[in-house]
Amino acid sequence: MITVFTDYDAPNTDGTSLKGYVNATYEELVGLLGFPTFNEPSGDGKVQVEWVVEFEDEIFTIYDWKTNSRYYTENMLERFHIGGKSYSGRLEEFINQELGN
Repeated sequence: MITVFTDYDAPNTDGTSLKGYVNATYEELVGLLGFPTFNEPSGDGKVQVEWVVEFEDEIFTIYDWKTNSRYYTENMLERFHIGGKSYSGRLEEFINQELGN
């Protein structure tokens, strides 16, 4: 089971780092996870959208990285980053299975 947080209840994600990738479009992720937890660009502009999720008792982030364009993220990006503090392979498998990849 996967839990997707809102910007109001998202846990702190400090200390997370790149653990893997998911081959999916923005539209596919919205269909699976709902709208992003953080739907505005980060302060430094490196991330346009970010989901914060809990999967198998671990916190992960799913985000674009340095696309510098919300339009590009929503319409052309086909690979999102997964951040966390632990192995993300099971989350990647779950998302791929749910999307039929």
